[in-house]
Amino acid sequence: MPTDHQEESAVQTELWGHLPDGRPVQLFTLHSAAGVSVQLTEYGARLVRVQAPDRAGVPGDVTLGHDALAPYLILDQAPYFGAAIGRYGNRIARGRFTLDGATYQLAINNPPNHLHGGPGGFDAVLWSGTPFEENGRRGVEFRYLSPDGEEGYPGALDVTVRYTLADTGTLAFEVQATATRPTPVNVTNHAYWNLADGGAGSVRPQHLEVAADRYLPIDETSIPLGEKREVAGTPFDFRVAKPIGQDLNAPDPQFLHTGGYDHHFVLTEGGSELPGELRWAATLSDPVSGRRMQLWTTEPGVQVYSGNFLDGQIVGRGGARYQQGSAVCLEPQHAPDSPNQPAFPSVILRPGEVYRTHSEWRFSAL
Repeated sequence: MPTDHQEESAVQTELWGHLPDGRPVQLFTLHSAAGVSVQLTEYGARLVRVQAPDRAGVPGDVTLGHDALAPYLILDQAPYFGAAIGRYGNRIARGRFTLDGATYQLAINNPPNHLHGGPGGFDAVLWSGTPFEENGRRGVEFRYLSPDGEEGYPGALDVTVRYTLADTGTLAFEVQATATRPTPVNVTNHAYWNLADGGAGSVRPQHLEVAADRYLPIDETSIPLGEKREVAGTPFDFRVAKPIGQDLNAPDPQFLHTGGYDHHFVLTEGGSELPGELRWAATLSDPVSGRRMQLWTTEPGVQVYSGNFLDGQIVGRGGARYQQGSAVCLEPQHAPDSPNQPAFPSVILRPGEVYRTHSEWRFSAL
């Protein structure tokens, strides 16, 4: 860890490895005066590692991940760990949508649906990273030009993802994009959080609070049914903080589809247009370590995923074997399948417009 403010402010850059085609991949390390440290990489514009202090000031891992580049190149070994997700985060039914009279077919990589931008989505490409320091903050700006037709999406998309770490311990995730043709855009981050031990144990005893009084029920393929259902009286009620695992064994038909939470929560008083007001969306806290993380976002919803498909086959940082329930994902985004559901807020970006989204993870101690 850094020993003085000068070292805390430094953005450290190193060669992390090479892709199979020989292209180099950089790793960036950021430190803050609050004791929060972050590692980022150009592969997938992703968060590789986040460490935050507990109530005694001792830093520890709070995300799942690997120490080396190689496992990130295999989706089964790093299922979107910490990655920027796009063009479209979450699912599009049957990988098909119609826009301005034309029908587009995307890859079916989560049969029968399209998931997280396809097998060649933003998580699986090399971005160009540039470190920066400004006004007591430091970060990395990643740039990628997604060509017209990539993964079946219309138009070229020029995307910038910017991570910024402030001395207060706040980590910001900001995205801007422009398109040459109308195209759906829904970019999010897919970090897996466990505030106790970075995924060595279960996240289920940790407390989650979500600013949502409605959620989107789904069909057997995880596509929203189109209705917004009240959380009151259901396992999906996180309006008051409760352990993530408290209601996972409840006899709710929605759990038959997913084995746990993998649902979109509609934020209370959430706006539908971007840029919007940055507002509190959720709080995750660990009573044992005292670590707390608040999620703030401009997005109208958050996908809560309780790590249902982790099966113990991934050996991560420090030899930890990631089991079902090792982490929770809190993905700020627009609703799944929005291109096919006109009742949901629009995700279509048109030429001349600028797509923007802004989320923050604010770390503190109980």
